[in-house]
Amino acid sequence: MLGLYKGIGSPMMGLTFINAIVFGVQGNAMRMLGRDTPANQFLAGASAGVIQCVICCPMELAKTRMQMQGTGENKKSARKMYKNSLDCLVRIYRREGFRGINRGMVTTIIRETPGFGIYFLTYDVLTRHLGCEPEDPYMIPKLLFAGGMSGIASWLSTYPVDVIKSRLQADGMGGVHQYSGIADCVRQSLRKEGWRVFTRGLTSTLLRAFPVNATTFATVTLFLMYMRDGGGRPAQDCEVQSVPLQPTSM
Repeated sequence: MLGLYKGIGSPMMGLTFINAIVFGVQGNAMRMLGRDTPANQFLAGASAGVIQCVICCPMELAKTRMQMQGTGENKKSARKMYKNSLDCLVRIYRREGFRGINRGMVTTIIRETPGFGIYFLTYDVLTRHLGCEPEDPYMIPKLLFAGGMSGIASWLSTYPVDVIKSRLQADGMGGVHQYSGIADCVRQSLRKEGWRVFTRGLTSTLLRAFPVNATTFATVTLFLMYMRDGGGRPAQDCEVQSVPLQPTSM
């Protein structure tokens, strides 16, 4: 059973900081942009996606390395290279330096920039279209639906890039690098496995994305509505305003 939770330490350490960065950056970006429009929601989300890569990239590197550790080896003879996620990052830094712990940064930025833009935009459009009001008895189901679909839309738009990012971050675990860069990874993956390689694991990712984002979106939105109104009186609306109502999907 423990094998199903390989690498869980890294997301648990990093998600708090990622959400804090995303909320702060998206909210301030919306204030700077002024008007609450779909285009501005996309731009604010994209800017948040870029900046949170500082935490996201090393976090996902550690998660990937921890999950790959011992894969394909006999259980009795498998040697643990890393004790935990923090030990993984420390060892990578000692061996490869600052560049090592930021392996896959370019692909992470390519994934997160449009991914978060679409993420925030989808939630904004859906909540407006569904017209969820505090008096609406179906407000919470609507928020859950909007949040879940936002997570799915984000992953569908960027999943092929995520495949390449994961391969680049897993590359070199044994000291030997298979890929010389992003283009080489794409070329080798296509030649060996065909275009379907870019959708490998997509189903399980989407199955995870809907409930995770549905729950988190609804929780954060309701909490912010409560806090904005001083913690007691009903809020006026639940649509996305100039501060972020959406958490990260990572």
